[in-house]
Amino acid sequence: MTIHEDFASFTNAYTGAAETLYVHSWQKRCLDLALAVPALILLSPLLVVLAVLIRTGSKGPAIFRQTRLGMHGAPFKILKFRTMTVMENGDVIKQAEVGDVRVTRVGAWMRRLSLDELPQLINVIVGDMSLIGPRPHALAHDRFYGREIAGYDKRQLVKPGISGWAQVHGHRGATVTVSRMRERLAYDVWYARNATLAMDVEIITRTIGEIIKPRNAY
Repeated sequence: MTIHEDFASFTNAYTGAAETLYVHSWQKRCLDLALAVPALILLSPLLVVLAVLIRTGSKGPAIFRQTRLGMHGAPFKILKFRTMTVMENGDVIKQAEVGDVRVTRVGAWMRRLSLDELPQLINVIVGDMSLIGPRPHALAHDRFYGREIAGYDKRQLVKPGISGWAQVHGHRGATVTVSRMRERLAYDVWYARNATLAMDVEIITRTIGEIIKPRNAY
């Protein structure tokens, strides 16, 4: 089934569990740990440098914690390097936009290269996230889109990821319209239905390309 066919079926009142067995398998968990643990160790000097740059560049902590919903809607605290002058985690959260004045000078280039997401390796190791899966949104945004889009919660049948099928197809950054979110959601549902170990490896490889030539990152 193609993305477009799956999106059509989704918009026609998609119901029922659809995730593949792989997304809950030991193979996926082993892939997460086999890559996340050594990556965290190898990148630890870079993480320290980034933390120092953030602390010296603007007031506030280096690490930003925000409530997100994981698999089956279980809340967890996602870890990110702070890239803004604000640390919103309430009922109203404004998405980042082009030329956003809240983004710090250091934060701007960190966001372009996705360096702000590196602390999420810890989320992967402890089991809140996977390397690959639907990107978790802020709780306020989940509540909004959950009211606007029937079946929105189906993306939470699997663990959220640092990167995902939607992101390597250009659906990265802010979702400023409901239609844009529906498009991203179609990719998330398609991934849940079709995920395999080979697909995860492909997404990881393609994510590197997205970092080198970023799209919609600001």
